[in-house]
Amino acid sequence: MLQSRLAFIGGGNMAEAILGGLLACGYPLSQCVVTEPLQARCEFLHSKYPGLQVLSGPQANHLAVNGSESDSHTADLVNNGAVHINPAAASESFPPAEVVILAVKPQVLRGVVSDLGETLYQRQPLVISIAAGIETSAIARFMAEGAMSASEETSTPVQIKNEDLPAVIRVMPNTPALVNEGATGLYATSDATPAQRLVAESLLGAVSKQVSWVDQESLIDTVTGISGSGPAYFFLMMEAMEDAAVKLGMDRETAKELTIQTCLGAAKMAQSSSDDLKTLRVKVTSPQGTTDAAIKTFEKGGFRELVAESVKAADSRSKSLAVELCGPGKDSKL
Repeated sequence: MLQSRLAFIGGGNMAEAILGGLLACGYPLSQCVVTEPLQARCEFLHSKYPGLQVLSGPQANHLAVNGSESDSHTADLVNNGAVHINPAAASESFPPAEVVILAVKPQVLRGVVSDLGETLYQRQPLVISIAAGIETSAIARFMAEGAMSASEETSTPVQIKNEDLPAVIRVMPNTPALVNEGATGLYATSDATPAQRLVAESLLGAVSKQVSWVDQESLIDTVTGISGSGPAYFFLMMEAMEDAAVKLGMDRETAKELTIQTCLGAAKMAQSSSDDLKTLRVKVTSPQGTTDAAIKTFEKGGFRELVAESVKAADSRSKSLAVELCGPGKDSKL
C-alpha cells in the first residue's frame, strides 16, 4: 500500500475506522495525524493508539496539513496554546500532509475548509471528503473562498481558479467499515491523477470489501441510497423478523441469533455464487411452499415499490442536503 503522509481532519467513528483499518494492514502510525476538537475523544484516541499524533486547538488543522518545520516551532505552538498535542510528539517536527481526509460533519465542513483554504492552496495535498451531500465543486469553492480571503489581507490579493486548487475525491463509505466490512463509492474530479485515485482506493480499501468508482458525481447520492444508508435497511428488516418470531412464541435471543445468521448466510451465498440475485431467490422458493407464501405476501404488500421509494428518498435527501448547506445550483466555476 502507498504510504503517504495522512492528515485526518476530524477524529470521529469513520475516521477511526479508516485509521484502524490502515494500521491493521501495516500502515505506519508515524505517517498519520488526527485533529479532533473534543478533548474526551482526543484522550480516547491517545489511549487506543499510543504514539498517534492527535492535535486539538485553534491551529490544529493548519499544523496537521502544514507540518512543522522544526521541533522548536511545534513547541512554540504548544506553549502559546495554539495547539494541544499528545505529549510524546509535543516537541517533534513532522512533514506536511500529502493526503487530507475531511472527516467532519457536513454542517461544519464549509467553515473547516474555508479556514484551511490558503493552507490547502499552498500545500496542494490530495483532498478526500467523506462528508455526505457536499459536492466536490462546493468543496473547491470553500477552499477558494478561504484562500482568497487570506490573500486579501496581504498586499497581493489573488484570483483563484479551479485548476489552481488541490484535486478532490469524494467518497461515501458505510458503517460496516467499522468492522472492516464496508462498501464504498468514490468519485474523482477530472484533475485527480491516476496515482491519486489509487491512493484513495487503497485507503478506503483498508476497511471496505467493495470499492466502486462512479463516473458521475450525482451517482454518489445513489451510492448513499444503496450502501451508505443501506445497513439501516437491513437492520430494520432484521428487527421486523425478530419481532415477528417473538410474536409467534420464540424467545427474543433465539430469534435474534437466527435472524442475524440468516442475513449473514444469505449475503455470503450471494457473494460466492455465480447466480444473480433473482436466481438465488427462485432456487429457494419452492412453488406452493413456505417461502413462496412469504414472498407472495411481500409482493402483495408492495415490497419492491417501497424499497425503490426508500432508496430514492435517501438519494433525494443527499441532494437536498447539498442545497441546504451550500446553496442552490452547481459550483462548476469559481
